[in-house]
Parts: sequence; C-alpha cells; structure tokens
Amino acid sequence: MSDPKPAPAKNKKLFIVLVVFAVLLVAVLGAAWFFLAQRNAYGDEDAPQRPAAAAAAKQPPTYLPMDNMVVNLADPGGDRFAQIGITLELADAKTAEQVKNFMPTIRSGVLMLVSQRTADELLTREGKEALALEVRRAVSQPLGYRVSKPRKAKARQDEDDFDDDDDFDAPRARRDSNPVIAVLFSSFIIQ
Repeated sequence: MSDPKPAPAKNKKLFIVLVVFAVLLVAVLGAAWFFLAQRNAYGDEDAPQRPAAAAAAKQPPTYLPMDNMVVNLADPGGDRFAQIGITLELADAKTAEQVKNFMPTIRSGVLMLVSQRTADELLTREGKEALALEVRRAVSQPLGYRVSKPRKAKARQDEDDFDDDDDFDAPRARRDSNPVIAVLFSSFIIQ
C-alpha cells in the first residue's frame, strides 16, 4: 500500500512556492510603482521638456470694451447704418493701457473700416469675420504689430496686392507675439 503522507508534503511545497511567487510579484509591482512615481515627481530626462511658459499657469486675457459706434454704411442711398459694440481681447493689462493711449486713432480707423461696408456684407458671418480681422489690424498697427491678411485666390491676389497700402516686405518678427488676441462683437445692429 502507498503511504498517504507524501501528498500533503507535495501540497505544502506547492503552497510555499505560490506564496513566495505572490510575495515576489507584490515586491516587483511595488518597486515599479515607486520608480515610476519618482520619475514623474522629478521629471524624466528622456521625456521632452515642456516650455517654461506652458508649465506656468496661464493668466486670463484682459478684455477692453470700446464705446458703441454708430456708422453710416456704404449702401446706395446712404440710408443704412450700423451700431457696433466691440470688445478687444488683449494679452495683459499693460497692453490695455497702451491701447487706451491710442484709442482716438483706433476708433477713427474702425469707423472708417465699417463705413466702407454695405449692409449685405455685414449681415454674413464671413463679412463679420473679415471686419474683425481688419479691426484687429487697425488696433495692432499703432502698437507696432502686424496682422497678416488671409490668402486670396491667385487671380484676385495679383490685382489686390498693388492696391493695398500694406508693406509686404516689412519684417514679420513681431507678428506671432501680437498682444491683440481677438476682436469680439458685443453688439451688432444694422438698420
């Protein structure tokens, strides 16, 4: 007959092997977690470094509302007008102070821009977007910044390039750092 004692010894050895395996697995996972946590806490040398500006908390933009403007439009007969409220989105309060210093020039430029439009142009989204781009250009110019024009079809671009007063050979270094972020319309009424 066979002896029943070898079976419990076999089970006992299997149990010890499983316990040792489980302890090693927990130790390896714990060490991996520790090293990953340390690498994320102190930065990974192999990971691409983030720019300091992106890492720093971004400050919210500064909004500068302009007084509402009432402008006669360029429609035939001259009986149409627009009332427009504009708010400028600026990079910071320092830029807002600079814009305030040039506000009479900026308002005059905006009034000229709007008075050249017809009601049909201003009633479309594209017309409002084009006006906002030109207003941004008018605000940026006294501050020494430049806003590029959107690309046109080649045939029209050849004609329009000579009629524009923009200097296309001017340096473009300051264009990307323009502190005039956007032109927002707070009211837009056409009658």
